[in-house]
Amino acid sequence: MASRLLALVVLVASVATLAAAPAADGALAGTVTDATTGDPVVGAAVEIPFLGLGVATDTDGRFRLADVPDGLHRVTIRAVGYQAVVRTVRVTPGTAATLDVALDAAPELEEVVVESEQPMMSRDAAAVRVRGQVTRTPGIAPSPAPAARDASAFSYSSGRPGLPYAPPTDREGYAPIDEVGFKTALDAPLSTFSIDVDRASYANTRRFLENDRLPPVDAVRVEEFVNSFDYGLEGPGDGRHPFAVSTEVTEAPWAPAHKLVRIGLQGRRIETEDLPPANLVFLIDVSGSMQAPDKLPLLQRAFRLLVREMRPDDHVALVVYAGASGTVLPPTSGREKGRILEALDGLQAGGSTAGAEGLRLAYATAREHFDPRATNRVILATDGDFNVGVSSDAEMQRLVEEERESGVFLSVLGFGTGNLQDSKMETLADHGNGNYAYIDGIREAERVFVREFGGTLFAIAKDVKVQVEFNPARVAGYRLVGYENRALANEDFNDDRKDAGELGAGHTVTALYEVVPAGVEVPTAGVDGLKYQTTPALTDAADSGEWLTVKLRYKPATGAGTFADESVRLDVPVAGRSVPLARASEATRWAVAVTEAALLLRESEYAPGASWDHALALARNARGSDAHGDRAEFVRLVETAKALAETEAARRDRPVALGD
Repeated sequence: MASRLLALVVLVASVATLAAAPAADGALAGTVTDATTGDPVVGAAVEIPFLGLGVATDTDGRFRLADVPDGLHRVTIRAVGYQAVVRTVRVTPGTAATLDVALDAAPELEEVVVESEQPMMSRDAAAVRVRGQVTRTPGIAPSPAPAARDASAFSYSSGRPGLPYAPPTDREGYAPIDEVGFKTALDAPLSTFSIDVDRASYANTRRFLENDRLPPVDAVRVEEFVNSFDYGLEGPGDGRHPFAVSTEVTEAPWAPAHKLVRIGLQGRRIETEDLPPANLVFLIDVSGSMQAPDKLPLLQRAFRLLVREMRPDDHVALVVYAGASGTVLPPTSGREKGRILEALDGLQAGGSTAGAEGLRLAYATAREHFDPRATNRVILATDGDFNVGVSSDAEMQRLVEEERESGVFLSVLGFGTGNLQDSKMETLADHGNGNYAYIDGIREAERVFVREFGGTLFAIAKDVKVQVEFNPARVAGYRLVGYENRALANEDFNDDRKDAGELGAGHTVTALYEVVPAGVEVPTAGVDGLKYQTTPALTDAADSGEWLTVKLRYKPATGAGTFADESVRLDVPVAGRSVPLARASEATRWAVAVTEAALLLRESEYAPGASWDHALALARNARGSDAHGDRAEFVRLVETAKALAETEAARRDRPVALGD
């Protein structure tokens, strides 16, 4: 009897143990297609927001989310140009639930004009135009349309019946961009600038366009648009330099008599397992301005992706700031992901924003636990709305310049809408030996923290400078397209004390020069002839047939987070014939398409012949393989921008009233 009772107890205990054992996670897989055509939707974002899980569809519209816990989950599916969809799906352990979704096209804007003698309405007070249906809002006084797009033009008060909510942007801060005009090769044969691997401007502009609004012109930085894409360039082969340089000369579609010279740098690609350890400090803004869903909640989901990528040798500390700053988590190994995620999930927003105090504490934490074997970096996540203590751009710049001497790099991640301080965050990243990205959704977070883990965190060269010398025998004049806030004095090229941009593992940098061939008039006012000098004589090299020579200087990495004191120089001459744009490489055609669209968004005076139709046709033709759907997304964004620009142009030309 006793033996039977003992056996029964053991059996019950075994069953209880099995019941208590954690169940294996399941998965979610399926396809996303166009409801009208049945074609796959490439690059659609499939997310489980509560869990911080997300993935993008591939070229066949397929997706797969792994490690999904047992239970019912709300899944959101979004894609540019389509209406978002929310589905509830049950996932069971050890199996893959199926979710196939057909997306309907987003409502198209249709202009409705009502004759009136009243002034034209401002953009956000106009009637809602959805598939020909007009919703009128009485009692809203008309106001003059802005002469040019700036942040204040997008001010919007919610709560008006009949008008959709649009997040206000009237407190967003963008630095003015003065486009650089043409220079003559005889008077100014050298052009010098720092590289830029930031792409915040492109992601931020995507946020505007996905909300059916054109961005402020100063929010558009051409070089960040161009550098937002992978060009499939060959990396360095001989190992002498950490990057390879490629060039090509083609036609300028917006100025048929001009040429475009593409200069591309491709950083060495390094597998994640071969990267040195990462010693990180997350510096997170938890002030009251971060309460919105696209701020702290999105930030927490984004950082979960980075934590999932951490390796056992990686370490992270968590510092927060609001009215004051403090350490939430001391340096913790990547082995303890649960502990790190618990600290992240416990954050709540409230209070004022003492950004400088938080920065000092984060740098102090990084210095205290500095690891010479690792890359040491502070990752600041904020909307940039500092309002306590040091807050001016100049003061913050001096702070990070002092701190960068310790060998700690700085990455800045921007979040949110309404008070995004873009210029401040760009300043911090530029002067803190780091990079700046804007996170507008989980898909961009996945790109920054997963797809480009190495490029985001690990620099293979720093203080990378470019100096181009033009040959007056072939070039009458030139203009660097973009990089306005990255210009350097010519003498800075040889000055190793002068700070410049960093190149991360696998990063691509592209620059375009618009060149006026010899014999063609340069569109510049020019200067009077000199009284005491004559035009210098050309050397024998002018007869070489070269258009120009690209000179690069950089300090190579000598270890994990350490760099040579003296720079290395690399010269690349550019010669040969100009290639018709239709026969240019895919990389060049795509770069030109992106540049043309960015110039149109900037309403640039230097692209008189640019057109949305040409930019679209060129982009569609140069999409290539597009494994992650980034180029397909760009085409849809340009289609949206074209429709918005045409609508705005029509509204500027004719008065629009809401009627009775």
